[in-house]
Amino acid sequence: MKKVVVIWSSPNQDGLTASAKNQIIHGLSEAGAEMKEIPLNRKKLEHCRACGNGWGTCNKTGSCVIRDDFAEIYQELKEADGIVWISAVYWSDMTECFKAFFDRLRRCDATCNHSLTEKRCVLVACAGGTGRGTLECLTQLERGLTHMGMRVYDRISVVRYNRDYILPVLDEAGKTYVDRLENGFDMYY
Repeated sequence: MKKVVVIWSSPNQDGLTASAKNQIIHGLSEAGAEMKEIPLNRKKLEHCRACGNGWGTCNKTGSCVIRDDFAEIYQELKEADGIVWISAVYWSDMTECFKAFFDRLRRCDATCNHSLTEKRCVLVACAGGTGRGTLECLTQLERGLTHMGMRVYDRISVVRYNRDYILPVLDEAGKTYVDRLENGFDMYY
């Protein structure tokens, strides 16, 4: 059984992002994945302090000096076979909570640990406004994951216009993702 972590961020627990998260979790569960859901907005997460001269312990030891929920979440990601990243979109980017976590993760993993290298991911960006920012958000997220050596299997944009037909697709995306984690990916990187 493959372990999949679904890490997501939105302050609205009943909005479009939560609906997208619920759909993909349903597909993952139906496919038999062991699941761990991490709602970043309910975690205690501080912003990076850029310790020392800009590179504190993250650069040398792969750990962060801030004592909050970061280390526990990072450990869950290290132990996962796959990761689904889901964020609401604000001004064509991830939520502030997501960015706070992601900036610290990138510093610890890309510069020292390399624990997430080669992990296959699915990315989901959800915009309740015009929806124009989802592609930029997905690009920013993928750029950061590339710094850590992670591999993106799929990028899914969910907006108010497409929610009725994309939300059911997320259920199937979850099932396909588990199948690929178990049986291999037919993508060249």
